[in-house]
Amino acid sequence: MLYGTHMSKTPASPKGKPGPKPQPRKAAAAAPDAGASPEGDRIAKVLSRAGVASRREAERMIAEGRVSVNGEKIDSPALNVTAADRISVDGKPLPEAEAPRMWLYYKPIGLVTSNSDEKGRTTIFDELPEDMPRVMTVGRLDINSEGLLLLTNDGGIKRKLELPSTGWLRRYRVRINGRPKDEDFATLRKGLVIEGERFQPMTVALDRQQGANAWLTVGLREGKNREIRRAMEDIGFNVNRLLRVSYGPFQLGELKPGEVEELRSRVVRDQLGLEPEEEKPAGRPTRSRGGKPGGKPAGRPMGKPGGKPGQKAQGRPGKPSGKPPASRGSDTAPRGVGKRPVGKNPRR
Repeated sequence: MLYGTHMSKTPASPKGKPGPKPQPRKAAAAAPDAGASPEGDRIAKVLSRAGVASRREAERMIAEGRVSVNGEKIDSPALNVTAADRISVDGKPLPEAEAPRMWLYYKPIGLVTSNSDEKGRTTIFDELPEDMPRVMTVGRLDINSEGLLLLTNDGGIKRKLELPSTGWLRRYRVRINGRPKDEDFATLRKGLVIEGERFQPMTVALDRQQGANAWLTVGLREGKNREIRRAMEDIGFNVNRLLRVSYGPFQLGELKPGEVEELRSRVVRDQLGLEPEEEKPAGRPTRSRGGKPGGKPAGRPMGKPGGKPGQKAQGRPGKPSGKPPASRGSDTAPRGVGKRPVGKNPRR
């Protein structure tokens, strides 16, 4: 697929020789009319949508001189490109952009949500099915947290879902050590400041006491680093298990640790407000216990609940020591996404 910078064509010389090569680095600076928007899209955005990298990673690749436009290396992301010119990364033509795709992934405890880790720890990308395309994570879960992690091949989707303005509720099952009372969480519901960092109000429901631990359902609309753990520590409680069960309308459902399930194209379009386009058949990769792609898809296809009519599907998100209570309240799951509550016996 051809992308490129919008530049006027240089006429050939009278002898038929081609004129001077276009200078893509100067294209972004050209502004024929004050207030007029340059044609095309920023180069980092195009790379991101093609699944090469996130926008931030694409900008880093450009700065490292790994991206060329019309055969010439560029060193600044301040460049608009269109379908008229050629883009290559590391000497290879830019692949044709795929239709936006999304996956649900159950991140197990012990994996780092990163492309690489300076400490040599195993990342989620080391454990994803080998036949998965290049994907990016929507937000993160720390190494000691588990549960739903959204994956996508489209940098625009990643950016859209991570913006605080999206306001999608993320729900967690949280186990803390101690015997809290409901009023202990008043400061979390109002919002608090920790070491100069402002945390937005959370929804906190005290579900039940189980021995020396208590189970909570916590909801928040932003994703700061270790936000729930830090907030609980600030009011005197230590989190010993944290499981994300939903991200907006997307539910963890019956996925088991390490499993992946692709969302239907129509669900992705409907939930994200994308323009309809021709659907391409896509496989539903999964990973077996040994870390190799399995022969069957993980879980059931979205929108096709099993069991007898009227029977709710029981999820199995992990195996904690003890049974987490059913979550209080839930988002209304839109048609096609499926509302699949966390089961009573998650397996770790």
